[in-house]
Amino acid sequence: MPDVTLESNKVIRIFDNATAIVTGGASGIGRALAEALARRGCEVVLADLQKELAEEVTSGIRALGGKATAIKIDVTDFPAMEQMVKETVTRTGRLDYIFNNAGIGIGGNVDHYGIKDWNQIVNVNLSGVINGVQAAYAIMSKQGFGHIVNTASMAGLMPSPGHVAYATTKYAVVGLSTSLRAEAERNGVRVSVICPGVIRTPILERGGKYGKMLVDISPEKIHRMWEKFKPMDPKIFAEKALDLVARNKAIIIVPAWWKLYWWINRFSSSLGISYARQWFVKMQKELGIERSAP
Repeated sequence: MPDVTLESNKVIRIFDNATAIVTGGASGIGRALAEALARRGCEVVLADLQKELAEEVTSGIRALGGKATAIKIDVTDFPAMEQMVKETVTRTGRLDYIFNNAGIGIGGNVDHYGIKDWNQIVNVNLSGVINGVQAAYAIMSKQGFGHIVNTASMAGLMPSPGHVAYATTKYAVVGLSTSLRAEAERNGVRVSVICPGVIRTPILERGGKYGKMLVDISPEKIHRMWEKFKPMDPKIFAEKALDLVARNKAIIIVPAWWKLYWWINRFSSSLGISYARQWFVKMQKELGIERSAP
């Protein structure tokens, strides 16, 4: 990691006058987090491939008196991520938070997947988080404070048939985060993992801007399926999640009622799998998804 000038005050700022990077900050959960962080006094860097949309969000934050910068970034490009972190710290003198939030969905069962689909979702959802951690952790350790917040999913805490590849990446993010949390504490660095339930964001529609569907399902059917889970508004989600980040919670589950599914799976993995299997069969019938030909 190149040398950067760091502030001597080795205390994390709980949002006010802090510096925060949010990947995937142009839309969905990332946008809501960035806007909420700015309202709480953070200087926010919105990092996203959707530069124009990120600029729009940035302009909105600035219009309300907040501090924000938009940067076009591909989270799968480690040198670009490292450079963004370096430039942010050089400019602000510190890095209090990095929210590794960028992610995609690829809809379809495993028998609909090709290896390129696996590689795409792993590169964005897992390698993108790893790149953010790798770029920020050395600086945070050197300055003696910082908080890495990785976005996983309830799909990283419970069986998720019909979303196997997505769940694979999110389980990995949970494992990365909880393991690093135990290791990083000695360096003064906090690590949390956010596991959202169903939040009303573009990823519900067709996997987000850069995701895709591998099966032909009408938007109306997809909408009806997700509405069964009572999606939370991302603005409400962001406020609740940040309250728990401020309290340095290890695993952050919002909405809180989703903890029930996590508890069931922890109590009995067999029961969790059985419940997931029943849900999967029901949803496949409702969506009209057929097994692909061998």
